Amino acid sequence: MANNSAPRIAPREGLLDEVKAALGDALLDARTAVDEDTLTIRRDSVVEVCRTLRDRFEYQQLMEIAGVDYPQRPERFEVDYHLLSVTRNHRIRVKLSTDEDTPVPSVTGLWPVAGWLEREIFDLYGVLFEGNEDLRRILTDYGFRGHPFRKDFPLSGYVELRYSEEQKRVVYEPVRLPQDFRAFDFLSPWEGAQYILPGDEKASPEAPGAPTPLTAEEIKK
Repeated sequence: MANNSAPRIAPREGLLDEVKAALGDALLDARTAVDEDTLTIRRDSVVEVCRTLRDRFEYQQLMEIAGVDYPQRPERFEVDYHLLSVTRNHRIRVKLSTDEDTPVPSVTGLWPVAGWLEREIFDLYGVLFEGNEDLRRILTDYGFRGHPFRKDFPLSGYVELRYSEEQKRVVYEPVRLPQDFRAFDFLSPWEGAQYILPGDEKASPEAPGAPTPLTAEEIKK
């Protein structure tokens, strides 16, 4: 931590004990790791938990909502809320889990900025937020199929678009790769490959390395 250029956040002594008492059954886990406090809560209690943290513990600002995909879990998606206390100079993380079909209560009633952040999570992961009245895609194009931050989403996507001179508009087509994915050997370019590279088979055989310059005596001869 001494080499980290980020400003150090002073810990709030006794915070987790107070939070446990205040949240009760809504709290599943509370821990501190690498000087960061993280709360794991029940999905349906996120609004009340965030309201308590805002009004009682002075976490006034919602800085970010992030998503994580764990396909091996029954509830594969994790939603992380990052809160900042301006008066206490402290940050806290609140996280919950959900699946593809179960919506998460929206916190737009507490922080209007959550509308954009929840739209981003919906667009990239497909997580639904109940109570968000403007849950549209925000980063992908109109008509985009799938959610690109899911770990089972193909790297090439499903469709590609181009401008059609015949139809005079943008058209969507299935992805067609002009060449297959290439395998790289990651050898050092200074050492060279131990096999004949494409095109080198046409060259005349020569001794490796540059020729040794002639000496003055050899030039006179």
